[in-house]
Amino acid sequence: MTDLNLDDYMPYRLSVASNQVSRLIAKLYSGRFGLSIWQWRVLAILGPEDGLTAGAIASRAAMDKMAVSRAVSGLLKRNLVSRTLSPDDGRARVLRLTSDGAAIYREVAPLAKAQEQRLLAQFTAEEVAAAKRFLLALQRCADAMADGKK
Repeated sequence: MTDLNLDDYMPYRLSVASNQVSRLIAKLYSGRFGLSIWQWRVLAILGPEDGLTAGAIASRAAMDKMAVSRAVSGLLKRNLVSRTLSPDDGRARVLRLTSDGAAIYREVAPLAKAQEQRLLAQFTAEEVAAAKRFLLALQRCADAMADGKK
């Protein structure tokens, strides 16, 4: 039997790095606005692309549908998003930022971008581009494996 050394195991390294970066960014909005990581992700997705269903948000963020549902529920209670029937599909509900939700997005988004710049400042533009290509390729591979294509 081969031992699994988590420090050398790529899925573990990705998970730990993702959690640490998410917590770092969360400091920008959690205390001041009382948002969870999941709620911020919903706001951040709706910010530039308003008018999505919860399913579309879950797919785009690779979030569990239940996590999206809980985040949306909290945002609805705080009047940060609104939910209306889709004009194209009477069963679907479309989510949009309210004026309060949009104001939070406009305030936090530039702070998040600045935090990203500080986080990546030690890397060259080529290293950042290579990392983005790697992560996108890894995501595509994982999606294909989940769909039974590989």
